[in-house]
Amino acid sequence: MEVLKRPAPVFIVFLGVLGCSQAVTLEVKEGNSTCIKAQLSALLLITYTTSSSTRNVSTSLPDSTAVDAASSSCGAAGRPPWLVAVFGSGHALGLSFSTNGSFYGVTNLTLQYNLSDAALFPGANGSGVVTVVSASVGIWAPINTTYRCVSPTTIRAGGAAVTFSAVRLEAYMPGNDLSPAESVCVADQSTTAAPPTSASTTTGAPAPTPPGPPEAGTFSVRNASGAVCLLAKMGLQLHVSYASRSQNKTVEELFNVAPNLTASSGSCGGSSATLVLTQQGTTLSFTFSTTSAANKYHLSGITLWANWTDMRAPFSASNTSLDYLRATLGRSYVCNTEQTLLVAPDFSLNTFGLQLQPFAVSSSQFAAAEECLLDLDQTLIPIIVGAALGALVLIVLMAYLLGRKRSHAGYQTI
Repeated sequence: MEVLKRPAPVFIVFLGVLGCSQAVTLEVKEGNSTCIKAQLSALLLITYTTSSSTRNVSTSLPDSTAVDAASSSCGAAGRPPWLVAVFGSGHALGLSFSTNGSFYGVTNLTLQYNLSDAALFPGANGSGVVTVVSASVGIWAPINTTYRCVSPTTIRAGGAAVTFSAVRLEAYMPGNDLSPAESVCVADQSTTAAPPTSASTTTGAPAPTPPGPPEAGTFSVRNASGAVCLLAKMGLQLHVSYASRSQNKTVEELFNVAPNLTASSGSCGGSSATLVLTQQGTTLSFTFSTTSAANKYHLSGITLWANWTDMRAPFSASNTSLDYLRATLGRSYVCNTEQTLLVAPDFSLNTFGLQLQPFAVSSSQFAAAEECLLDLDQTLIPIIVGAALGALVLIVLMAYLLGRKRSHAGYQTI
């Protein structure tokens, strides 16, 4: 296959001032076309150790921030678009992007910090560059719109946290300027407070009506050559316990993932694959692993990040020691029956009409399926009940015939 040669990317960095905090404008160009543009402020909080204690250090992106031309990309030659900003003595902040054709989103946030920078990490008990990654970013917007979030949004990665504010960002841009149409984050969406009422007329807020079963959607991940390497069809329902701002207590809520509002991304490897689903204010990621000795694969990790309107603070839960959805390599896993996957004490995931294959996908189609035990039980129960009823009828019939035989024997002539 012939690879088209493209002009070398051109990277431009501007600096502005937004309120009391510094705001940088980062722009990635390929030729004369802009593919990524971001205007944002970022505050970094990093935890590190010294010989005698654990310390926290905070710093913001300085006015010397620049785009790393060697690492950033518009996504040519099968690579995802990357925006990598470098600053200070060997520090970097990167955002990778993906799209499903209707939406784009930030797939991963990567932070690199250099413990050898004595000015930023005095007395650090170590040296060299530390890299932390978060796949729970929660930044997405429809194609040809600008993502806007003035409110502070904190993303945690390892022992660090990045707080963005005053963000205006767009990837896969149709022109050189940010699109006038904006997709506003949940935190910026204004809510009207209810007027105060007297104690005698105050009533509790009605409990929300539980949603019905979620709509099933088809999600996929493509490799560097553009071929589908992970395929999933499923309906997903989140069961989350969180601190409610309006009710001033912990509440439980069921949330259906809407396929038509969800962007999918991820990665495929020989022994591990990831699927990341992003909806407004919600990022749900799955990690699948192989067991080479048993020629099997399974769901080994689930991570949820959510920032819903009524939450006092962003919610996150993760478990990387799971063993769900086990099947043979080269086959798909099917479970039409509703399943509940317990992830953490405050988060579980309900699946409906599930079929997935995270490895060895051929021609964008599912391979022969292996059914889950719940589906097999649903098939076996009617058979078992029918067999039991048949056996019961047979026993009654035999008892009846035996009784008649004994009755006739009692009236024989002596």
